[in-house]
Amino acid sequence: MSEEIKKIATRESYGNALAMYGEEYPNLIVLDADLANATKTGVFQKKYPDRHIDCGIAEADMTGIAAGLATCGKIPFISSFAMFAAGRNFEVVRNSIGYPHLNVKIGATHAGITVGEDGASHQALEDIALMRTIPGMTVVCPSDDIETKAAVKAALELDGPFYMRTSRAATPVFNDNADYKFELGKGITLKDGKDITIIATGLEVCYAMEAAKMLLSDGVDARVINIHTIKPIDEDIIIKAAKETKKIFTVEEAFVTGGLGSAVAEVVSEKNPATVHRLGMQDVFGESGSWSALLEKYELDAKGIYNQIKKLL
Repeated sequence: MSEEIKKIATRESYGNALAMYGEEYPNLIVLDADLANATKTGVFQKKYPDRHIDCGIAEADMTGIAAGLATCGKIPFISSFAMFAAGRNFEVVRNSIGYPHLNVKIGATHAGITVGEDGASHQALEDIALMRTIPGMTVVCPSDDIETKAAVKAALELDGPFYMRTSRAATPVFNDNADYKFELGKGITLKDGKDITIIATGLEVCYAMEAAKMLLSDGVDARVINIHTIKPIDEDIIIKAAKETKKIFTVEEAFVTGGLGSAVAEVVSEKNPATVHRLGMQDVFGESGSWSALLEKYELDAKGIYNQIKKLL
């Protein structure tokens, strides 16, 4: 990617958005599990210290407190690394937030292999799959700074449980255009194409766009779709792509089992059968290393996506 392009980590966008909307939503309460500096909720804490609760290293307790606050008319956001917010915390999220369908928002940062040097133990790759299984849970994976802020706003306006995964690595800001519109459950066609469709989510969206340019130079006209809302997923945009291009490639920085790839395959198999290839983390854990080296190793950077698609074609 060009160094001239503005880059910002979506976890930073998340913290900035909370602080930005604090005045407009006086019922907004932010809870953290001793990670405010890393999750960037410290920005909100500094601006609204009386509406920020540090629960310590106790994610389950934090979730229970948030559930209680939601029953009192507050809009609580709980924040931690995705591995803890979704993984360690799954049973409490399921039974204390999902089952009573409470208005609690989960801001899960440091998702995927781009956590980098923290290694496999901290790289949440199954969080999308876990959260998709909870009835009534909205699952969002924004692609850049603009989309993350829009997703936080949408979460504040939505009455119900909401899970959003953000990343540690700084990624290009590309949605800063007048035509951009964020709507929960609606995918965005970033590039039209007639030969194949690439459906991506999160930080993989910008790499999918780069891969599409590389494919075009080889005579392959790829459509690129940004699916920021994985649940509820935009079935219409997927079915249209399946009908018109016949071949779909999904790209995600997560396990393909149960993730975006599975969600798209479910729609296609039921509504309009077509070939779906799922690019992402296969049946392997990540490892320690720089985030860029890990994306390269697992072929989830632009060149890797290009190479995988060319091989599969």
